[in-house]
Amino acid sequence: MIHDLMLMLVDGIGSMGYPGLFLLMAMESSLVPVPSELVMPPAGYLAHQGLMNPWIAIAAGTVGSLAGAYANYYGARYLGRPLILRYGKYFLIPPAKFQKVEKFFLRHGEISTFIGRLLPVMRHLISIPAGLSGMNHLRFSAYTLLGAFIWCSILTWIGYEIGRNQELIMAYSKQAVVWAAAGCFLLLTVYIMIQRRTAKTTAVPADITSSGE
Repeated sequence: MIHDLMLMLVDGIGSMGYPGLFLLMAMESSLVPVPSELVMPPAGYLAHQGLMNPWIAIAAGTVGSLAGAYANYYGARYLGRPLILRYGKYFLIPPAKFQKVEKFFLRHGEISTFIGRLLPVMRHLISIPAGLSGMNHLRFSAYTLLGAFIWCSILTWIGYEIGRNQELIMAYSKQAVVWAAAGCFLLLTVYIMIQRRTAKTTAVPADITSSGE
């Protein structure tokens, strides 16, 4: 069954080409449940066969992810938080899930738009609180592109290296999710430590100034 599924996916990606990769990854980054784990590995497989350029495939997936992320960004800016909470459930965004992602964004700041690109579920929702907060476009684009590039590269590499063994493609794709989550946890830990150290450094001069007065 997995063998047939992967053959179908490879044939589908091969037929659609780079525009198809762009479109599918844009959908994956918005509200359409198209798993990137079923899009980029077949592109890597086709690159292994010499039928696609891996770098162009990664670029198409990365830019597509940014397009989908901006669809959510502007959708959130236009609708606003009350409408998302009220009607989001009709677009696969139940209030509990949205509040969880929003809490993650508010707690960790703008870097969460990068970390979120590497995490399942969070990937296609993290742009919504970014849009609600009016996050700077340059930083939003940079974080989103960096996270999407890393994720698309991992999945494309898996497809390229594993080749025809479809079962291993699926297995390694799942491992990639685990490793990405571990990497994000490490990055987040370092980020929090830097934030706390910066806050302490800033607080010390303020305390000295206050005592001097």
